[in-house]
Amino acid sequence: MLRSKYLARVLVVWGSELAAPSASKLVAGSGSSRVPVHVVVPPRRGIGSRFLPHPLIETDAVLALDEDVALSSEEMDFAFRVWQSFPERIVGFPARSHYWDDTKAAWGYSSKWTNEYSMVLTGAAFYHRYYQEMYSRWLPESLRQTVDAAHNCEDILMNFLVSQVTRLPPIKVTQRKQYREAATSPATAYPSPWNDPDHFVQRQACLNAFVTH
Repeated sequence: MLRSKYLARVLVVWGSELAAPSASKLVAGSGSSRVPVHVVVPPRRGIGSRFLPHPLIETDAVLALDEDVALSSEEMDFAFRVWQSFPERIVGFPARSHYWDDTKAAWGYSSKWTNEYSMVLTGAAFYHRYYQEMYSRWLPESLRQTVDAAHNCEDILMNFLVSQVTRLPPIKVTQRKQYREAATSPATAYPSPWNDPDHFVQRQACLNAFVTH
């Protein structure tokens, strides 16, 4: 990642209850010191804190990455160039879809690999920094509370926000290797939530809560 020719700085948003590592330790582990690395401990815990505006973010483009995502610098640079052509949209790698389920009279959420999608998750995606401001200060507090209570769905809510503002869909780009969520998080060694069936039930509940708001 640090070899990307477009990378200005790295902000590690530390949401764990464990003590945050020093930026120098992270840089030493990366083998590169060309790009400034900062560890940011948000003022309030919560999965939505990744979208809090921060004065260190000076570029228009923000690349959000989950801790278990592996992208090459070439893939990052390609996605950034696509984003430059569509700066009002979310541009990224992991795609999902939602659909109306007549049998349940509710919206469904799917991660199946198809040629159609309606969301691009912010686990590996570019977006304009302005949307962080809108997410944190414009969205109703009740929606952010839904995200924090579930410790889930912040990426779905960001998709709702951007689509509501632009009336445009996100843009998916592809990797050299198919994007897959890890079975465990390398940062915590805990099982990834993507392998938990309840995780998708929860995300469907979030989806329907956002739609009816």
